[in-house]
Order: sequence, then structure tokens, then C-alpha cells
Amino acid sequence: MKSESIVFGIACFCFGLIVGWVIATQQGAGHPVTAAAAVSQAAPSGAADQSAPPAPSGNSQQPVPLNTSQVQALTTQAADHPDDVAARIQLANMYFDAQQYQDAIRWYKEALALNPRDVNVSTDLGVSYYYVNQPDEALKQFQHSLSIDPKHLKTLLNVGIVRAFGKQDMAGAAKAWQQLIAIAPDSPEGQAAKQALDGMRSAHPGTNPGS
Repeated sequence: MKSESIVFGIACFCFGLIVGWVIATQQGAGHPVTAAAAVSQAAPSGAADQSAPPAPSGNSQQPVPLNTSQVQALTTQAADHPDDVAARIQLANMYFDAQQYQDAIRWYKEALALNPRDVNVSTDLGVSYYYVNQPDEALKQFQHSLSIDPKHLKTLLNVGIVRAFGKQDMAGAAKAWQQLIAIAPDSPEGQAAKQALDGMRSAHPGTNPGS
């Protein structure tokens, strides 16, 4: 199994710059399973509501319809084989792709219970928490991921996203992104982190996020 590549882009939106990128690690065979997070710099204190970033549930990707026969077969397989990690991950990824995040959470948690050191599953669980408006749970899960691999790039990118737009903690977001850039500046994740930091500085001239 291998993690899929992050995809990201730049667009303009209302108050300022939006950086959008895929933040799931989604692994396994077949097409990449993605969840696009619309990411904008947090509004300054007292700014109008329309400047706030979209809610985590505002996923701009179209959900992929569930293959119900495959879901049924995998569910039966998981029930018949309580130690089958792969079936649980596949179910979680399918539900994630369909934007049915509560179901994805269930299966990611079952997979992680069987293999607690799977950093990709841990981070995908954290992303799922973010999409159901549980940023604290997301950050807690990302900390578990970083306890397994302190240099896990997608996790560090996600920490910044959730701190910025789930917690309005721009200093914390900048710290995570700067750590990511220090580890892998030329990676897709590192480039996305640079763009996010540039967006912060453009939105708040004269400030140095994370300093």
C-alpha cells in the first residue's frame, strides 16, 4: 500500500486567497480517494462572517456513489474475519470517498485498533474528524500520527489546516507549516505550506505568522 499524492491549487475567494488541496492520505489500489479542503486565511478579529473559510463539510469534490454490493461484501468479510485490517481500511476509504464521514470514522477506528501504528490510517481518521466539525479530535489524532512518524508530511500539512481553519490558531498553523517546509521544502506538501504562509502574509501585511 502507498499514500496517494497531495493535489493542490490556488483560487481567489471573497476576503482573500484560498489554497485548496487534498488532505487525505488515502492508500491502496484503485483510484485515489480524495477530500478537498477549501483553505483560506482566518478572518481578523471583528471581520464579517463572509470572510471566514468554508465549513469542513463544504467539500468541493463530488462524492463518489458507494458500490453497495462491494460494501456489503467487505462488511461481511470484516465480520467474518475480525482481524482483517485491509477490509476495514477499504471500507473506510469508500465511505470517505462518498463523503459519509461518520461511517468512515467507524472503519478507520476499527482498522487502527488492529494496527495502531498505521500512520496513514491515523491521519485519515483525523481528516474525517475535521470534516464532521470535530477539530479537537482531529488534532488529537494527528498527534498520534506524529508520535509514530514526527516527519509525516501530510500530517503536518493537516495540522496547519485544522489549526488555521478549525481553531483559528494562525500561529499554531504557521508553526506546523514551517516545520514541514524545514523537513521537505520541495515536496508537494512543502510547496502547499509555503503558499499557505504566503496567503497569511498577504492577508495580514506587516505580520510574520509563526514568529
